[in-house]
Amino acid sequence: MKILFVGDASNIHNCLAQALRDLGHTAVVASNGSHWMDTHRDINLKRSSGKMGAVKYALDVLRALPKMSGFDMVETCDDIFLDLKPAKVRVVFDWLKHHNRGIVMGAIGTDYVYYNACHDGKTYRYSDYMVGNQPSPYVQSQEHINKRDELWGAEFMRKHSNYILNNIDGAISCLWEYHECYKPLLGDCLAYGGIPIDTKNVEPIILDHEPEKVKFFIGVQRDRNILKGTDLLLEAARRTVDRYPTLCELTVVENAPYEEYIKMLCSSHVLLDQLYSYTPATNALLAMARGLVAVSGAEPEYYDLIDEHENQPIINVSPLIEGDIDAKLEWIVLNKQLLPDLSRRSREFVVKHNESHVVARRHIDFFNKILTKNDTADTHSDLR
Repeated sequence: MKILFVGDASNIHNCLAQALRDLGHTAVVASNGSHWMDTHRDINLKRSSGKMGAVKYALDVLRALPKMSGFDMVETCDDIFLDLKPAKVRVVFDWLKHHNRGIVMGAIGTDYVYYNACHDGKTYRYSDYMVGNQPSPYVQSQEHINKRDELWGAEFMRKHSNYILNNIDGAISCLWEYHECYKPLLGDCLAYGGIPIDTKNVEPIILDHEPEKVKFFIGVQRDRNILKGTDLLLEAARRTVDRYPTLCELTVVENAPYEEYIKMLCSSHVLLDQLYSYTPATNALLAMARGLVAVSGAEPEYYDLIDEHENQPIINVSPLIEGDIDAKLEWIVLNKQLLPDLSRRSREFVVKHNESHVVARRHIDFFNKILTKNDTADTHSDLR
């Protein structure tokens, strides 16, 4: 099969492409390299700033179009898969749809559908934007820029989202959150793929004995600190260290270079990742693949989706329960003899559910289902 990925986020499409090539398929990535991550891409669609940057980017997209035809399947990164306004994205979308056999959308980030699901009061119990029926700390904070975030719910975004959804052959989600908000809209045309992790190139450092001190680790990104609940996790971790200074310690890394980040991560036991998630995302899964225990989102709905009812090694924290973070971190410290088992099970969990070839095969199964359906529809049309 020949597969084209347009756009990328958190290296998901690049990782998928590598796995698909291993399985004998042709895979091409056209993207901006996930912005600051600067991940690998076969067709560079990175936009420079300024008016000249906009002109050059438009020319780059036009020059790339001939290279983005003749594929069996195209998967876009959400419905805004290029650094262009929706109207211009639609022009490229129509071209891709016309010049390839099938086109699906990867539901892997914030968009109109997810943003509105976060605010409808029924899809989620909590989210980045709402906790229960109250605005989240991010929305209440000075970091929340209304004009930027509210663009997701604007009328022109609704029209753009509807256009894409009415013209794709299906969508494939990477998290329970995105799967849940698209399920009522797409039904059988939606599949769960998960986040791919190249576990073969992630050397595991499985904890083989009870540590004298639990080493907590947290990475802080200034622009996402409150959004992901890192601020509350950090405060709770500091309180835990203050209560049990002989049993635990904390390493805090803020906007560090990747190599430095990984080095300090690998010398730790427990990663503190996200508070408002139902699903472990890329950072948590990479840490788990190395043998760390993740404190993150792992709600029952997520385990039900992936049909995992035995190995549940993620320490789930809830923003709805007062004192829940402190209680979970204290439990880890007072039960540190369990860390070696949790370390082993964390690696096993990622290999089973998120190994890149596992996720790639889910995509291929979904693509084949769509292409078979399309070919059958074309045959019936010819007969008529």
